[in-house]
Amino acid sequence: MEERIFYIDESCEDMRIDRYLSLLMDGFSRSYIQKIIRDEAVTVDSKAVKASYRITEGEEVKILIPEPIELDIEAENIPLDIVYEDDDILIINKAQGMVVHPAPGHYSGTLVNALLYHCRDSLSDINGVMRPGIVHRIDRDTSGLLVVCKNNNAHHALAEQFAVHSITRSYRAIVYNNLKQDEGTIDAPLARMKNDRKKIGIDPSGKRAVTHYQVIERFGQYTDVECRLETGRTHQIRVHMASIGHPLVGDPVYGPAKERFHLNGQMLHAMTLGFIHPTTKNYISFTAPLPDYYTALLERLRS
Repeated sequence: MEERIFYIDESCEDMRIDRYLSLLMDGFSRSYIQKIIRDEAVTVDSKAVKASYRITEGEEVKILIPEPIELDIEAENIPLDIVYEDDDILIINKAQGMVVHPAPGHYSGTLVNALLYHCRDSLSDINGVMRPGIVHRIDRDTSGLLVVCKNNNAHHALAEQFAVHSITRSYRAIVYNNLKQDEGTIDAPLARMKNDRKKIGIDPSGKRAVTHYQVIERFGQYTDVECRLETGRTHQIRVHMASIGHPLVGDPVYGPAKERFHLNGQMLHAMTLGFIHPTTKNYISFTAPLPDYYTALLERLRS
């Protein structure tokens, strides 16, 4: 049983306790938070509360998180957009809205559930039963390319390339405001924010993070950009672009509270992925075309 304690600050005044905790606790869905609240594993000033409880500045919130249960994740016949496949790897073009691996509140409908059906027992097991084959991930609401490893040799080889930042990764993003420079580099270290563990922020004590960007098209109040990762930190593009006054359109965490397009998440697509193949040792590269949700917004901005 893991215990976590938070103290409510003024910015969270009158927020529902379930929403507050789902924003604060990375990797835990709101439905899972509501479940442990029902189980009276959440107290405010030592008293059990309901999910609808409105929090007040200065209150102490204590959460007792049950020990994780190693589940047998079920294989599910979910269609996959497979860009490439051989005996060592798969390249998947992930749809926006799909969670990569199971986590509390998301034990079905994930990429891993689909991979277990497609690959059966042919997935690396280095990251355990919850993340077979997964060597890296992209956010649920980010679409695009990721590589899956079918065996441990491939996993080790790809993990080493990710560790030394030799993987080629470029993204397309639509951001707020007109980027004045045609291109630039953001070199700013990132770490989890101490007062909000769900968010990443620029922190001098964090890990170095470098993003190169180039303008593709301008629309006055919006800009379509290509972002190339030199490093690959959690939420890197989302935080870096927000830090220079250009948050991603549709970003529910780092962008404006309201956006006029009613999107399903941040406008971010993992477009290009390149690396040294673990067996052939040849460099290979893949590109995923812009998805419909992205091109639809581009057309709206051009009209």
